[in-house]
Order: sequence, then C-alpha cells, then structure tokens
Amino acid sequence: METSFINEDQLWVRFAEADGSEEFFTAWLALLCRQVNKVEAGLVLIGEPDQGPYSPAAVWPSPRTSVQHLTKVAEKAIIEKRGLFIQADNGDRPADQPHFHVALPLILASQLHGVVVLDVDYRSEEDLQEVLRTLYWASAWVENLFFRLHENRESTVVERLTMILELVALCLDQQEFKSAAIALVTELAIRLDCERVSYGILRGEKIQVATLSHTAEFGKKMNLTNLVGAAMEEAVDQVESISFPALPDKQDSICRAHQELSRNNSGNAVCSIPLLHNEEILGALTLERNGDQPFSPEEIEACEALGAFVGPILEVKRREDRWLARKAWDSAVDQLKKLFGPAHFTVKMSVILATAVVLFFCLAEGNYRVKAQAQIEGAIQRVIVAPFDGYVFESKPRAGDVVEKGALLASLDDRDLRIEQLKWKSQKEQLAKQYRKALADHDRAQARIIQAKINQAEAQIALTEEQLVKTKITSPYSGIIISGDLSQSLGAPVERGQVLFEVAPLDNYRIVLEVDEQDIDELRLNQEGELLLSSLPYQKFAFHVGLITPVATAREGHNYFRVEAILQENTSRLRPGMEGIGKINVDRRKLFWIWTHEIVEWCRLKIWKYWP
Repeated sequence: METSFINEDQLWVRFAEADGSEEFFTAWLALLCRQVNKVEAGLVLIGEPDQGPYSPAAVWPSPRTSVQHLTKVAEKAIIEKRGLFIQADNGDRPADQPHFHVALPLILASQLHGVVVLDVDYRSEEDLQEVLRTLYWASAWVENLFFRLHENRESTVVERLTMILELVALCLDQQEFKSAAIALVTELAIRLDCERVSYGILRGEKIQVATLSHTAEFGKKMNLTNLVGAAMEEAVDQVESISFPALPDKQDSICRAHQELSRNNSGNAVCSIPLLHNEEILGALTLERNGDQPFSPEEIEACEALGAFVGPILEVKRREDRWLARKAWDSAVDQLKKLFGPAHFTVKMSVILATAVVLFFCLAEGNYRVKAQAQIEGAIQRVIVAPFDGYVFESKPRAGDVVEKGALLASLDDRDLRIEQLKWKSQKEQLAKQYRKALADHDRAQARIIQAKINQAEAQIALTEEQLVKTKITSPYSGIIISGDLSQSLGAPVERGQVLFEVAPLDNYRIVLEVDEQDIDELRLNQEGELLLSSLPYQKFAFHVGLITPVATAREGHNYFRVEAILQENTSRLRPGMEGIGKINVDRRKLFWIWTHEIVEWCRLKIWKYWP
C-alpha cells in the first residue's frame, strides 16, 4: 500500500503502535519523507550488524517503487560509515533541474545496522546539510527501536538461562538418578505447559523410556512408551531435534514416529531432543503439548541447551546408582570395546606393551637375593677396663681415633699408691732393724716373726709397684677406638672392672646382618653377597656367609636372625659401626616370583590364620 496517500495522523498511530521492525520502518520512512520536502523516493536497508547483507526494510512512496538508483549511494555510505549527499544522474530530466541522493548510515553502539537514502529535488548545499541533520534526528527513533529489540532479546535469553540453571540445580539437588529424572521432566512440563515430558536412556541401539512427567511408576510395555521410544529413536538416529509440526527450516527431517505419536494423542505437538555429550548420545527428551501450541524455534533451542547440561548430569547419577557388580561389568565391557573395537590406538598399544612386559617378567630369570640391614664390626674387640678403683688423671684419645700398639690411652692418679709404697718401704726398714737386733740377742722365735712381717711388707711393696705400672692404660694392639672418651672426665672416679675403652683392629672386620625370619630358610654357609654402605654408596664390598645364629631377636614388630659374614677383601676405608644394606645371593628365579613372593606369602599366612 502506498504510504504517500495515508493521512499523517494515521501514520503517527501506525508508527507508535508498530509491533515489528517492518511496520516501524514503513511508518518511520513515510513520516521522514513528509518532513523533508520534495522527496521523490526513499529507501531503508537493514541487516546483521557490521556483517550484512543489508536488504530493504521499507520503500517510499510504495513497495513497488523502483529504488535501484539509490543503491550506489547506499553502498558508499555503508563503506565510508558517514552521512553524505551526491548529485544524481538527471536521466530524462532537464539539465537545469538536478536532484540529489542523501544517505545516512544507521550506527548503534559502534555497529552498522543499515542505511537510509532519500532522493530529493534540487536544493542548495545548506539545505542538503539540513536534510542530513533531519536524518540524524530521525535516526534516534531507529536507535530506540534497536534498543527495545535488543532489550527484549536479552530479556528472553535471561529467562531461558534462568530456567536452564534452575532445572540444572534441581537435578543436582537430587541424590538418586530416578528422583532427579522425575523432578526434571515434571518441572520442565510445568514450565513449558506440556501435557507430558519423557526422558529416555540409550541402551545399545534402542531407547529405553526411563521416566514420564507426573508419573513415578509406569508399565515398560505400554503402547505409549513404545511410541515415545520410537520418537526418541527417530531424533537420535538423525542426531538433531525433531518436532511435529515441523519447523520451516526442518521440512526435510523424517518425523513419522512423531506424527504417529501425535495422532495417538489427539494431535498433540511433539518435540524430541537428543542428549549429547562429547559427540556421544546419552538419551533423549520428548515433549508433548496441545496441538494449538506448536513448539517454537526458541523453545527448541532452549531445550537443546538444557539437554547439553542435564544429559551428562543424569548419566553420571545413573552410573553411580548401579550395583557394584554392574559397574565392574560395564567397565570391563567398555574396556573390551576399546581394545577390540575401532580407534583407541593408545589403549591397544598400552595393553600390548603391558602384556609384553608381564610375559617378559614371567619368563625371564634374575638373581634372587636376600636383603638385610648390615653393620660393620671388628672381628676382635678388646675391652679396656679399670684395673682398680681410682681417679682419672689424664686421657687424650677418644672414640674414632686410631692408636698404635702400646699407645697411652689414659692414666690414673698414682699419688695414693706412691704414698702406700713409701709407707711399706719405711715399715720394711724398721722391721729389718728389729730383725738384726733379734739375731744379736739370739731370740730365734722373735726373729722368725719379724722375718714374716718383712716378707709381708715386701709383698705389699711389689703389689703397689704392680698397681703403679697399671696406672698407665695402653692399647694392646694397633687399631681404632670404638667407644670411650675420658677427656671430659678428668678427676672422675672409676671402679675396678669398669669399661673405659673398646678397641678393634684395623685390618680384620666382620659384617653383621639382620635377616628377617621369613628369609632365614634361604641362607646357607659360604653363600656370597655384596654390601653397600651408607657412607660409601658407590663402592660394593664382597663377602660370604660365615655364621648363622639360630636365635631370633624381636625388634619393631619383626623377628630377625643374626648372620655373620666375612669380608673377602679388607680396606682401610672401613670403620666399625658403618651401616648399610647387604644382599646375599641365593639362586636364579623368575623375576615375577622375586617381586611378588613377599605379598603372596603374606596373603597365604593371613588366609591360613583366618581359615576355619
């Protein structure tokens, strides 16, 4: 209809009450052309912001008016993104009556939405600038329209997202799969005004209907569930949402099962949404409602977004609700599918490599060795004790020092002994005088008594001299002091028999191994082994078993047997007290047995313990 013949008041009513962009732009362009005098034609192009293509949204004075001549200036305004006017080709008009094309791009929030172009009669440049200003002022209405459309679009998106998040939260709030699925389909039916919403699970190549809205229990072989399952399978097979009546852009989709379901339910509108996760189909949702309310593209898009969220959630809950045996079986089946099915090259190679490794260790042999904590001891250890009660006078060596044979280790205070020696010598002199007097007096009995006392004094003197010699404590041989330090105990009393030092030779050692009781039956005399010490981790010392002690020692909840071994070669780098790990060679056995026999023996013992 030509808008040039419509009353201006009616145009303003249409402009104010316009519901869509087409009505709005038609009325807006008509009012604009009336405001700008002597306009022969007008054109409004609208398209996707900054992308296009831009197509006619309104033409003045009528939709049949040819506006092809206005496209050139429209393209220029779009490219340059500025208002402009150019003199047009007069064509059949007189040369003294030129006319102009005035164009203004419609830019909102730095985005180009379209352009408006007017074909005006001749006028001065100042008047053309006034036309451009009028277009600028009028474009505010277009901007307002875009804002309203954008706000409505955002409001719709927010409502959809709110619905999706609330339904996702509802599913997450339920502990079990069944309750979560029932809550989802029931709430979705209420929100979308559906008579029924169904949820199905993909089992093999078939869909099994799991839940129906507003229904906790239903027969698995009902005709309804068969029809719903067929509709779900139809959507799953085509991997797209299917609706009946079909949307204009989905006319090529197959919807026979949906049509059959609709026919059996009084012509209801039906829509099925496949639930996907990482390109894997988990199941489907089928929605049914009154045929007078077919599903819109926006509702289908919202359901697809919902399915992308709740599909994996429901699948996880379903898997968690399975019996433990079922979980194990399904996991084994999945792994077998990966192993023998297509793709999954990494899984296949991993299994092949693991099998090769297991076979290798089951068939290959290695040296079986018994491990034990080891400590170096001197083959001979000499204990130096206090010869008598006394006090420490001097001592310089301490534990760890190497001493030569006869080297002074400590000396005891000898002052009391020397006084004792002087006393007995003085007493002996007195007795000698008495003895000579008795001989002079021919008193033989008295002489014999005095002689006995003289002998006693001489014995005491000899004993004192022997003790004086023992005050100097020396090393019996060249070696290392294992224990003892009197340098901080000068003047301290010592008792007879008290251990002062322990000395071991430097050229004669033995190894003491603590062998666990479960390995002691593997050991035999003269078996060879190797020792690695903590202080010498890069040097191994060979040895052979010399003594197996048949007495166990309990320590830290285990029983250990003491096994002594003899070093095959001594070295000056060894010292008593060094610790490490010793390994005794037993024989060659399967590697698999070597690494698993301990746990196998432990299990056998526990089974025997609790077996009735």
